[in-house]
Parts: sequence; C-alpha cells; structure tokens
Amino acid sequence: MLSGLRLRKITKTIGVSLGLLFFIVILLFPFYWMLITSIKPDAELYDLDRSPLSLQQPTLIHYKFLFENTRFLLWLKNSALVAVVSTTVSIIIGTLAAYSLARLRFKGSQTLGLTIFITYLIPTTLIFLPLAYVVRNFGLYDKQIALMVTYPTFLIPFCTWLLMGYFKGIPKELEESAMIDGATRLQALWMVILPIMMPGIISAALFAFTLSWNEFVYALTLAQTEAIKTLPVAIVSQLVLADVYFWGPLMAAALLGSVPIAILYSFFLEYYVKGMTAGAVKG
Repeated sequence: MLSGLRLRKITKTIGVSLGLLFFIVILLFPFYWMLITSIKPDAELYDLDRSPLSLQQPTLIHYKFLFENTRFLLWLKNSALVAVVSTTVSIIIGTLAAYSLARLRFKGSQTLGLTIFITYLIPTTLIFLPLAYVVRNFGLYDKQIALMVTYPTFLIPFCTWLLMGYFKGIPKELEESAMIDGATRLQALWMVILPIMMPGIISAALFAFTLSWNEFVYALTLAQTEAIKTLPVAIVSQLVLADVYFWGPLMAAALLGSVPIAILYSFFLEYYVKGMTAGAVKG
C-alpha cells in the first residue's frame, strides 16, 4: 500500500514537472528566438541552408547599428514617459472611482460599475478614429500629451474594475473607526485603506504600464513625428521598409524593449499575483 501511494506521488510529481517544463519552454522560446536572431551575422541570418535555431559566430553588430544608426534611446525614453504618466493618472482616477463605487451608495452605482467594465471590453480599433478627431480638434495631434490623454481612456476602466473587487474585500469597519477618531473620508482612505490596498494597486499599475508600453494603434495614429514616437511604432516604421525587414536590429530592439517590463515584473511579481487573485476572488 505504501509503495503504491509513493509511486502515485512520484508519478504526479513527474507529470506536474513535465507540464511546467512544457509551459516554460513555450513562454521562453520567443525570447530565445529574439536573442539568437539579434546576435547572428547577416551571412547566417539569411542562409536558408542553416537551421534558424543554430548560431556559429555571434556578433553585436545589430545592437551597434541600433544605437548608432537609429534613435532607439529616444524611443525608449518616449515610451517610458508616456507609460509612467498614463499609469499614474489612471491609478489615481481609478482608485478614487473604485472607492466611490465600492463604498458609497448612490443611485445607479451598480449600473455605473458595470458600464465601466463594459467600456474596458470595447476594442481600441473601434474608437481610435473618432478619438483622433477629438484630439485634432483640441490641438493635441502629433504631440506627446495626446498619448498621455488618450491612454487613460482604456486604462482607467480596467483599473477601476480591478480595484473595486479589492475594495469590497476590505472591511468597512477599518475606515469607519478612523472616521470616528476624527479622520475625514479621504484621510481614512489615504492612511488606513491604501496601505492595505498596495498589492492591488501595484497589480493594476503593472497592468496599466504594460498596456501603455506595448500600445500601437493610438501611437501610430496620434504621433507622426519621429521625435515623439514610442518604441513599438518607431521600431516598425524605421526597421521595416516596405517589404524589407532588418531582422537583426528588429529583434535586438524587440528584446531590449521587453527588458523594462521583465524587470518590473521580477520585482513586483508577488504583489501582482496577490492583487490579481484578491481582486478576482473578493470581487
């Protein structure tokens, strides 16, 4: 009996390990492909007789081309600036909106919360044209601020929806006790609730930053000048010319562009998982 139980346990462990290994390979393979392509010389890169996964003579020539012949660092700076501003605005407004919908009782609060969530589900491809028309009328077209204003239109609904679930999981008695002691509602929110909310806020901020960093449609439509282009649009416009693809620099830029997101998730992964699970279960 003991040996049979131990055998089943070992079999289960092996099965789980193999499953995890499979998903790890699937998740890491794109990064391996980008890395191997970015350090291949052109002679190997365009040699159809060689395996695309093999590498014989690694080189950094594509990275050198990227930094010396393009404005990669400027594109990186633009993406970071737009993502940070958009995320900050979205988190502030989303937190206040989520708190109001989760804590305050007023007519239409449930309907408003559902409407916010439905707004998040609307694809950006359906609204970027009318939004571009509004941006042009306000004189913001082809300016960096246009992206900082338009990105929160799809970031705020998700942040609000996610944080609503987290607010509902926090006992009301905590802030009520603070208000009995003389704190205002905003003071109770700032000093009592927000410290508890930190995993949810970090989770929403990571998600918003990732969406802002990778956004393409709005950036392509609203930013035409190369000096204000963000990384996703600039890479495509400068390293893809008609049917000519500069695969080496293209993969180098894609790999370097994914590094900031990977660093953020590596530092805040624990908070991200806590925030996502708490927001989903408690909501």
